[in-house]
Order: sequence, then structure tokens, then C-alpha cells
Amino acid sequence: MPEHSSGESIAILRLDARPNAPAIRVTSPAFSPDGMIPLRNSAYGDNWSPPLTWTAAPGAQSYALIVEDPDAPRAEPFVHWIAWNIPGDVTSLPENLSKAEKPGQPAGMIQGVNGAGETGWFGPRPPAGHGVHRYHFQLFALDGKLDIGPDAELQTLMNAMKGRIVAEGELVGRFEQKRPQ
Repeated sequence: MPEHSSGESIAILRLDARPNAPAIRVTSPAFSPDGMIPLRNSAYGDNWSPPLTWTAAPGAQSYALIVEDPDAPRAEPFVHWIAWNIPGDVTSLPENLSKAEKPGQPAGMIQGVNGAGETGWFGPRPPAGHGVHRYHFQLFALDGKLDIGPDAELQTLMNAMKGRIVAEGELVGRFEQKRPQ
């Protein structure tokens, strides 16, 4: 179960989709489900956001993305990326997306504050020798756009999403930084 040692669950386990909500298939050309995330997508490498693709969700007016690491040695899962107002007709994000609050592509998308206090993607950076960490790329289809500003953090985003989720899906990638020999 994707739960942090504190007992705090990742977002997809704390947010309820509407009854009979369809599943969204989330994939990445950079890594397979439960596969290793490339070094270039980590904070040890180029810190590029990985490319993502997903199946369209019926009734989606927008999408929100939350990426969390429940294996982080801290009080709650580490937030690596939050983004919302991804247009409902968009089914992919490119690699190395701008870290701007409003990256411009896709039009209308807003990125919030990650666990490092920065905007946009913050790649995997588990402590060396801490073992394999799991990164949950959680995608939510929503019934409309969210009216929250780019300075929003995870809880603000989750509060805005409550009762608006028409479908959801998840992709898990892994990353490990081994101790130098």
C-alpha cells in the first residue's frame, strides 16, 4: 500500500472519485510501470520532468497531476510535482516541461509548489543508500477547471478537487541512489 511510515497515505487514497468512475491508463515512454525512472529525470541528473501519456477520460474538462514519494524519510510523503487545469482534450505532457507557474504548453496548465518549495517538477533525490523509492504519478480527471493560484500546495489542490473527480489513474516509477563504492 502506498502509505508513508507516518501512516499518511498518498493523495489517490485520500480523494474519492465519483462512483463507477473509469480508470485512466497513465504511461511514460521513459519508464515502464514499476520500472526505474531515468537518471536524467532525477535531481541527481538533469531534473527533467518525465514525459507522460494517458487515456482520455469521458467527461474530463481538465486534469490534475500529483506526484508523491511515500518512501521519503520525513513526516509525510514528499510532493515532487503538482499541476492542474491541464485541458481536458490533452492526453500527454512532454519531457522537460518548463518549471514556470504557467508553462504555456499545454495552454492553461498551472504548476504549484512541490516539497522543495519550488514550482514545477522536482525529480527523485532519495538519500544515497536509502533503498528504492516509489514515485506515484497520480492523474485525476475533473469536471471543470480549478480556481486556485499557482502558489497552491498539495492540500489546497486536494481541497479544490473534492467532489470533482470523474476518473483517476496512476503510474508508479522507482528510483534508487546507491552509496558510492
